[in-house]
Amino acid sequence: MIHCENLVKIYKTADTEVLALQGLDLDVPRGQLVATIGNSGSGKSTLLNILGGLDVPSAGKVTVNDTDILRLDRRGLIEYRRNTIGFVWQNSARNLVPYLTALENVELPMLIAKNRRRSWAKEILDMVGLSDRAKSRLDQLSGGEQQRVAIAIALANNPPLLLADEPTGAVDTFTTDAIMDVFRRFNRVLGVTIIIVTHDRQLSRAVDRVVAIRDGKTSSEFLRRQAYREVYEHDAEHADELFPDSEETHEEFVLVDKVGRLQLPNDEMEKLGIKPNSKLRVREENGHLVILPAVADKPGRDP
Repeated sequence: MIHCENLVKIYKTADTEVLALQGLDLDVPRGQLVATIGNSGSGKSTLLNILGGLDVPSAGKVTVNDTDILRLDRRGLIEYRRNTIGFVWQNSARNLVPYLTALENVELPMLIAKNRRRSWAKEILDMVGLSDRAKSRLDQLSGGEQQRVAIAIALANNPPLLLADEPTGAVDTFTTDAIMDVFRRFNRVLGVTIIIVTHDRQLSRAVDRVVAIRDGKTSSEFLRRQAYREVYEHDAEHADELFPDSEETHEEFVLVDKVGRLQLPNDEMEKLGIKPNSKLRVREENGHLVILPAVADKPGRDP
């Protein structure tokens, strides 16, 4: 579904340049539910805006749903945003028109695309658990309900890719769980590929794959352990009770890029006292890659 190769994004002002992406690579298969995590300024929202056709990289390649979006003209980008991408913002007000009902909000993208289907709009609202709130306006809905309507709006035109920027950033834990249940339902039932940008590492429990971005590059990935996957697929409701520690549910893998570069996890560097710009030795031992501090050679001593 998504192929990003060596993405670079530089934001320029009169006095300075900010390097938001520094050669980012990413591949996402169709139908995958992925969380992208990283600190503020790591480049994850920039990546989402590029995938959504809202921003253009300074260099690199981007293919979404077999379309090279960097080659699209203005009209092509409009069609791409309308039919290929669904976007959910952290601030639900950006998704909703306050004087329309929930049902009318969901129908609005259909009207713009000249593809109005009230039955489908009602079905989506039912899937997000708001069929009884279809005639309610924005001021009559809670924050969590507004965000679920926003998800329904994003899927109104059946896009194959859904992008969500901090969709649970302004709600409590209970509402967060409800919103993630909605994402999982659409991913499972409709096969929609979903990319969620978040600061919350605990959301990794709700997805198979977590991509960590640091300093504008994909630094590592967290994948579900087989034991947790098997329990989760059969009993998602009680899986977290059986695996209370997030380290038991997912395993972290460091990524090596095409020229052999990798980023060591921050916590491991702190544990070993490795500082930025340190010199390290790398060697192979019994099929393992070993990283050692650089020690000056001395006569008669093996460093």
